[in-house]
Amino acid sequence: MAFHFSRSGSKRPVRRALLTTLLSVIFAGTAWQSHPVQAADAWPNKQIKVIVPYTPGGATDTVTRIVMEKLSSRLGQAIIIENRPGANSTLGSAIAAKAEPDGYTFLSILPAYVINTHLYELTFSPKQLEPVVHMADLPLFLFVSKDLPVKTLAELIEYGRAHPDTLTYASSGTGSSAHLTGADFALQSKVKMTHVAYKGSAPILTDLLAGRVSMVFDPILVPMQYVKQDKLKVLAFTGKKRWPTEPDVPTMEEAGIPGFVTGSWAGLLAPTGTPQPIIARMAKEISEIVHEPDVTQKFLDAGFLPTGSTPAAFAELMRTDSERYAKIIKEAHITVN
Repeated sequence: MAFHFSRSGSKRPVRRALLTTLLSVIFAGTAWQSHPVQAADAWPNKQIKVIVPYTPGGATDTVTRIVMEKLSSRLGQAIIIENRPGANSTLGSAIAAKAEPDGYTFLSILPAYVINTHLYELTFSPKQLEPVVHMADLPLFLFVSKDLPVKTLAELIEYGRAHPDTLTYASSGTGSSAHLTGADFALQSKVKMTHVAYKGSAPILTDLLAGRVSMVFDPILVPMQYVKQDKLKVLAFTGKKRWPTEPDVPTMEEAGIPGFVTGSWAGLLAPTGTPQPIIARMAKEISEIVHEPDVTQKFLDAGFLPTGSTPAAFAELMRTDSERYAKIIKEAHITVN
């Protein structure tokens, strides 16, 4: 559009007024349409916070710190990890759900997030958070007390059926993935056993080593060193195929329970309404990061398998796991005391 200015004194005020009006309309429209794009393009221009609803040093915290250290370099901004444990992760989740959806707050989660919806009265709605990316899988090993007179999964099941209500399985709390995995094992093996909830991994290991609890489904990182010292036994692995560094440990399917493929995972959520370009970039960057050789090695050393995903794929994983865990909770009659 071209604007022509007249030197006529009588016409200049009219044309100047017209020009002012037109420019106001044009720039007002441009600002309204481009604001979201400018916001996404400028992101991130300040520090990002990732809430971990567990104590430092746990599975979620470990995965998150490995990934966010790399992501901080890629984005050119500091990323702080804020540990907000409590109420089986619902405390930290509620804080994230109520945060501004501006791309500067995210939540790192485990399957407990989808399990909680079937067990607790939440102080937030799951609709307040949306999927970003599936970062890693965390398959579990079945570790048992060295005092149990068994060497294989088949022998454990036989022993449990012969001694009903004798076996106990530990977890870090009601509704944790270890709890639901143990409950599923009891259902599928038709063995009556008792769940024992703890407040963390350390006391579980102490009691397992002392023989005060029979077994636990747990990641490889800490308990496996005690297997090497003949202080614990490992009977099976919950992944689809054997763990790379433990090829002698059979999968649950190989050991006699068809279809028993399960485990934990770690993923990232954002407050609903976070700009989609930001969510898409986070998913892309993190999916690339987890497959970088040094990150993959750190994951494997800690017992994780790198995944990466689109937001849609992670949403589908959460949906299917929610349905699966709801079925276990119903069949095992699990409630929160």
